[in-house]
Amino acid sequence: MSSEKIKIIKKSSKEYPKILREIVNAPKQLYVRGELPKNHEMNFAIVGTRAASEYGKTLAFKIAKELAELGFNIVSGLALGIDTQAHLGALAGGGKTIAVLGSGTLDASIFPKENLALVKKIVDSGGAVISEYEPQAKSEIWYFPERNRIVSGLSRGALVVEAPEKSGALITARLALEQNREVFAIPGSVFSKNSIGANNLIKSGAKMVTSVDDILEEFNLIGLKSKKGENKRENMNPEEKLIFSIIEKEPVHIDKICEIAKMPAGRVMSIVSILEIQGIIKNIGGKFAKI
Repeated sequence: MSSEKIKIIKKSSKEYPKILREIVNAPKQLYVRGELPKNHEMNFAIVGTRAASEYGKTLAFKIAKELAELGFNIVSGLALGIDTQAHLGALAGGGKTIAVLGSGTLDASIFPKENLALVKKIVDSGGAVISEYEPQAKSEIWYFPERNRIVSGLSRGALVVEAPEKSGALITARLALEQNREVFAIPGSVFSKNSIGANNLIKSGAKMVTSVDDILEEFNLIGLKSKKGENKRENMNPEEKLIFSIIEKEPVHIDKICEIAKMPAGRVMSIVSILEIQGIIKNIGGKFAKI
């Protein structure tokens, strides 16, 4: 039971998230397994359909990972599909994530059961699994729309990745607007049922997201990427620093990089690939440039 240690945080407590307390009908208490991040202003929700496509799951994971790397805490609902990928992406990015349940927080109550191992990873990584329902409470169908107000209420913004025309994710988006939160959506194919909800949100004024930069710009936090890049450059090894110095002022073709660095093409390709994955440089039509 030690791994299932649960504490109660009442609305009157200093530990109760300030960002959540300000919403209408805020829960009177939270049952918390793990630790709620203290920097609530960096909470961001990512939600979507359980029946997600590979396109949706890939994007949810990618954006959650990139936001986590920049210091955001990812909030979602632990459901299969988009929610699961959002939590996994946050963990992959070395960040913290908060799962808001439509059930109790004990192992025997967790829904879906398939994500019990994920619950433990979230807690072990310094995040939290929370609910307004008592720890032993089994999931009920009406608990899930109720918990959505907590997902959005905990967050400064909410991103809908994939959602059909009738989806719990759209409830979260509506609640986010009512709570004066920013709403974002990822566009999808007009032929996909899973994209109808997100595409309609964009038509109604939600911020369209094609990369993490769109979210950062809305919050005026684009500078976070520059700081991240500076920190990564400080940790580069001598070969990486040499390659970076060659392309720092202007884009340079891979052949020219090999010539200036006096290094084999295979080695140079390996280094630029690593720098590209780390988000320090980018490929522009065969030439490499700093970001």
